[in-house]
Amino acid sequence: MSRQCIGTTKGPGESTYEYTFITPDPERRIKTGEFVYYEMEVEGELRQILGRVTQRIPLRLYPDSFMADPGVPPAEIAAMLGFHEQQHELFEVTVVVMGYYQPKLGDFVNPRVPPESGSPIYIAEDELLARVLSKKQTGEIGSAHIGWLLSRDPGAVPVNLDVRSITSTHLAIIAGTGAGKSYLASVLIEEMMKPYNRACVLIVDPHGEYSTLDEMMGHQEFCADGYQPEVHIVHPDQIRVRVSSLELSDFRYLLPNLSEKMHFRLGQTYYAVKRKYGDRWTLGHFMTTLRSGNEEQAITDPQKDTELDEDPTIGGLVWRVRSVFEASRIFHDSEHLPLEKLFRPGQCTVLQLNEIDQREQQLVVATLLRRLWRARMDTEKGLSREGQDSYLPYPAFVLIEEAHNYAPANAEVVTTSILKTILSEGRKFGVAVGLISQRPGKLDSDVLSQCMTQCIMRIVNPIDQARIAESVESVGRDLLHELPALSKGQVIIAGGAVNTPLLCRVRPRITRHGAEDPDAPARWQQYFSQTETVRRERERALLLDQRRGSRMYK
Repeated sequence: MSRQCIGTTKGPGESTYEYTFITPDPERRIKTGEFVYYEMEVEGELRQILGRVTQRIPLRLYPDSFMADPGVPPAEIAAMLGFHEQQHELFEVTVVVMGYYQPKLGDFVNPRVPPESGSPIYIAEDELLARVLSKKQTGEIGSAHIGWLLSRDPGAVPVNLDVRSITSTHLAIIAGTGAGKSYLASVLIEEMMKPYNRACVLIVDPHGEYSTLDEMMGHQEFCADGYQPEVHIVHPDQIRVRVSSLELSDFRYLLPNLSEKMHFRLGQTYYAVKRKYGDRWTLGHFMTTLRSGNEEQAITDPQKDTELDEDPTIGGLVWRVRSVFEASRIFHDSEHLPLEKLFRPGQCTVLQLNEIDQREQQLVVATLLRRLWRARMDTEKGLSREGQDSYLPYPAFVLIEEAHNYAPANAEVVTTSILKTILSEGRKFGVAVGLISQRPGKLDSDVLSQCMTQCIMRIVNPIDQARIAESVESVGRDLLHELPALSKGQVIIAGGAVNTPLLCRVRPRITRHGAEDPDAPARWQQYFSQTETVRRERERALLLDQRRGSRMYK
């Protein structure tokens, strides 16, 4: 795009960092979110002072009387009266000043001097924006090309996130249902698994939407110099949580509505078992100690443990523990998910939690995050060595879908505490979190506010919009007004991973999208197809034959 003057400065705006200019804009290029600049001398050098368009107001409108008859276009009436349509195209545009880009600082410097009245305003060239909007250029180590600037043609101005910023100061992807949040998240994961990143990623997938990422393995776009990413899918029936990794708060979360005596006895039993058996105790050890009603008796007289204490408190607590743990398939005395198999550079692990109860999902995530956090701390401090279960010598990024279920507002669940710890202190130990939610109004405000990079897609709910405005400081108010008008695949990006807030068009995925909604009308039509009818009749006949055979055998 060549240099082009598109308007003339009118004067300062309502605030000290705004100005207005007048433009005819016959090609309709000056859109909200577009970038323009004026030139001024700063420290002896001519600088291009970049700004973002925030408002566009028409200055010449047709009189109301020109529109009295809907059947006659106002332009025809104007022409009959001697006015030309071109004379009515004039706009006042408000611009918020960003400044000139200073490569040494890696940021914009605002000269705090508005342009003089009458100064020419230029639309920013594609090459300039590609150089200054993103912290990284496409293909550089630590870059993630997720799309293109929305106000320009696809492919004109690439938008690249800075992966280092994401993995040190955390990420939030916020969008309403159907806006494309899981699609955007998958595009980001694709970029993180490319040869110029080779990330260590775990995805908490409560709906089984991310399994198609395994198409990255062997794909030419992800392979270079002997490297190709690994995608490890952990299915629900493979998930195990070792009982001894649970904390007392986990037991209390799994066993709600306990009486005060039950709470006391539960805590007494938990600490007694840890003192006796260390970090390798089993559910049998726990139940034996609980039934005894006495720590010393549980140790010296195991036969007594098989008899329930006459105290109904202990009997009720035993029943609750058994009903939760014996009915669950995820809790185990010795097995768990080894960290070294879940977290490896160049590997994306998808933890599928569908078909698992929500409380158990939260327990799985809480115990895994705690183990990851402690392993990274112990490794960085030199307290853990290679070969130990708690040894993890590289940073890790955990992407959590439906984050409002793991850190809800106005409610304390078992995952909230460890998430807050990681979000506030994870930078020091190389543990980063990405949160994805369709309901920011239901997400804990402290958790959301600590994500320093935000990708916000279409949000219509006023409560959710208000929560974003309260918790996300880096997004300009002018861009937040765009939230209801964004189309699918369009996103506002702000925060540490880009140099300035911007509107982006998400690029197409390389792998297939795994979160498509079922086509209900097509399925209904398929039910009446001849092929489906014949299949159902065969299944019914087979079932009848099996039943007849079973009766004859009896």
